[in-house]
Amino acid sequence: MARDKTLIIGNWKMNLDMGEASLYVHQLARLVKTHRDVDVVLAPSALFLQSLSLQVNRRQFKLAAQNFYWRDMGPYTGEVSATQLRGIVEYGLVGHSERRHVFHESDKDTRAKVQAAIRNRIRPVLCIGETAAEKAADETLDVLHDQLIGGLANVTSEDLQHIVIAYEPVWAIGTGQNAMPGDVTKAARAIRSQIKHLYGPKASEEIQILYGGSVKAESAADYLELPDIDGLLVGGASLDAHAFNDIIKKAHKGPVGKA
Repeated sequence: MARDKTLIIGNWKMNLDMGEASLYVHQLARLVKTHRDVDVVLAPSALFLQSLSLQVNRRQFKLAAQNFYWRDMGPYTGEVSATQLRGIVEYGLVGHSERRHVFHESDKDTRAKVQAAIRNRIRPVLCIGETAAEKAADETLDVLHDQLIGGLANVTSEDLQHIVIAYEPVWAIGTGQNAMPGDVTKAARAIRSQIKHLYGPKASEEIQILYGGSVKAESAADYLELPDIDGLLVGGASLDAHAFNDIIKKAHKGPVGKA
């Protein structure tokens, strides 16, 4: 995937009801101006995806699934497959820290979901990042290496063109703590180095890497200015239409033509 566009993803998590979600999208649509250099992606609850897919202007917003099961179909009560999401979403979050640490999904689960997304023409956003304990033990780069290898196993060079990597330090998500720009740069460069080792220099240069972790409108520009960061995965701030619009505006003014 080319790095000529900045990617801003709003992860709503388990928030809003159907009426609130529809009103929010209506409000956001009035605020957000479409820019050629910015892709805006909304990741609402799976319950709302079908309805919102009919409401949104796809030139303005794209949709992402927060989660999905890796089997295409079968007797899996309560699950939603990537096959069922095909045509509704363009992106799918995979390996988010809450899936790993709250629901105990393994690298094997993450790997299967990456492959399911690609198989169903959905772009996986592979989330990787260290916990506070791992950071304190100076294990950040080892964790990123292992999660990257685990998530990308069996992914071809052609498949990699459709994958996004999101660096999300677990200790920063929802805590109000911000990773220092220097630490984010170090992590992003380590990710590119590993991609180069696995897939070559061209793939390393072209892969999109996002930062996520208590991103606010006030801190967004600091991350968007980093040469190895191509966008943001925004949590709580994406639920405030004005704050999210401020982040989108900063993306337009930010890292254009960094590739």
